[in-house]
Amino acid sequence: MKSARLRVLLPLLGCLLSAASSTRPECSIMLEIEEERSQCLAEIAEDNQTSGCRRQWDNITCWPEAQVGAVVVKPCPKYFRFLTTFLGNVSRNCTSQGWTDVYPAPYAVACGYDSNSTPGEEQTAFYGTVKTGYTIGHTLSLIALTAAMIILCLFRKLHCTRNYIHMHLFMSFIMRAIAVFIKDVILFESGEPEHCFVSSVGCKAMMVFFQYCVMANFFWLLVEGLYLHTLLVISFFSERKYFWWYILIGWGAPSVFITAWTVVRIYFFNVGCWEEIIESPIWWIIKTPILVSILVNFILFICIIRILVQKLHSPDVGHNETSQYSRLAKSTLLLIPLFGIHYIMFAFFPDNFKAEVKLVFELVVGSFQGFVVAVLYCFLNGEVQAELKRKWRRWHLERFLGSDMKYHHPSLGSNGTNFSTQISMLTKCSPKTRRCSSFQAEFSLV
Repeated sequence: MKSARLRVLLPLLGCLLSAASSTRPECSIMLEIEEERSQCLAEIAEDNQTSGCRRQWDNITCWPEAQVGAVVVKPCPKYFRFLTTFLGNVSRNCTSQGWTDVYPAPYAVACGYDSNSTPGEEQTAFYGTVKTGYTIGHTLSLIALTAAMIILCLFRKLHCTRNYIHMHLFMSFIMRAIAVFIKDVILFESGEPEHCFVSSVGCKAMMVFFQYCVMANFFWLLVEGLYLHTLLVISFFSERKYFWWYILIGWGAPSVFITAWTVVRIYFFNVGCWEEIIESPIWWIIKTPILVSILVNFILFICIIRILVQKLHSPDVGHNETSQYSRLAKSTLLLIPLFGIHYIMFAFFPDNFKAEVKLVFELVVGSFQGFVVAVLYCFLNGEVQAELKRKWRRWHLERFLGSDMKYHHPSLGSNGTNFSTQISMLTKCSPKTRRCSSFQAEFSLV
């Protein structure tokens, strides 16, 4: 069982640990303490000293063996660097009765922690605000994306390769939001420090799912960039053939990297719940493909803008095509920077560079990304709006004429076939409906 000193120190240390990791702050510290404890206990098992004071682990520091009368001075534990820049020391005397208490006591005082200072409280408040912000963002995104998926699935006239890709992108955002909620419940909701050492298969499987969802989301953002670029570069291409390549990139490629990461974690760093982000080649198995996807998407953005500018200024482009390219340019300018520029800003900087600003961009701003994409790709889409209006008018007309015919012409009202035929004829004759149907042939993203 952890000592009382450890339980007091954990909240102090945890509040200032960088939250860039998906780990609970105090869990990162406890993992570091646990590693030192394991190393110390291994050395104790090999200690053959019979006189003086034996090597000892006091739940904070590993004290070496010493002869009676010796004074052992140790630097403050390295995890105090999260609380203070003061590099203090702690000491213990070896007596005939054994080790004395640590002095100056307690550890927090000896290592320079000022209990009257407030940076820890400010950091805790900041991280709490960030967590609230991305929780709201993912919730709004989940609602908007689910509604968008239902709309694109229900209306058959909206079924096309372009919208199929959008639906996969929506699903990647939905899965990412769900994975974030599950991760937070497992890693952040429990208040017991012992929870930090949970290493069950289920907990590890959750982290594998979380990492897969994050990477798949980045790869489907890349697919959107590839699709837009292909539309502009290739005049005629087999969308069905390309679509299966997009599926392979969006869902298949992340599974390869995550599988490799899982195998490496099992055999080389099978510690805890795998939530700890470690600066080692293991982490680069996940980080490298994400960075590559961000970089490629940024390059595609530059290429798309260059192509659009050339096409929009070409005298051979007619008015209708110019209007089409203008709308495509507007969509590209809105969407590609949305999921590319704000990632490229911090993608290649160290994790501790502008950590607080990076947190806001990656967690809070990123959490609203799904909501904005759903609005741009679905709710503001001309085809979607036209189809919703057409269905609304048809339902309203059926309701109005149905009640009227049942009152004046009972036989006609009871004949579903004749009634639906008349409704179809009325909608076909509607000039507004004809205008709406033209949206189906018109290429637009917004």
